[in-house]
Amino acid sequence: MAMEHELLRNLRKKVATEKYPFIKKKPPEGLRGKLIIDMAKCIGCGLCVFDCPAGAIEMIGKGTAADLKVYLDRCHFCGQCAESCPSKCIVYSTEFELANFDKKNLTIEFKRKL
Repeated sequence: MAMEHELLRNLRKKVATEKYPFIKKKPPEGLRGKLIIDMAKCIGCGLCVFDCPAGAIEMIGKGTAADLKVYLDRCHFCGQCAESCPSKCIVYSTEFELANFDKKNLTIEFKRKL
């Protein structure tokens, strides 16, 4: 009897399934999506590389001439790199749809403008 009551109650409820990806919702506040590094602000200290627990950031070169490479397939999106950056040049975007068939597309190179 109780099971029949529960069944009828659930049949009257609206569908709880989201219509994603056909109807996109606004990402929640504070979502850590794709990493963005402002190379104009970067001082090349290397703290982001040192503090990244996943080893997802590689510094190519030294100091203010260094370029950065971010491996999104390794990134945990923990935010440690952004927290440790003294110049606050690392931010996270709200872009979260990063799935890809080609691993090369999950590597982002941030180069300095000459």
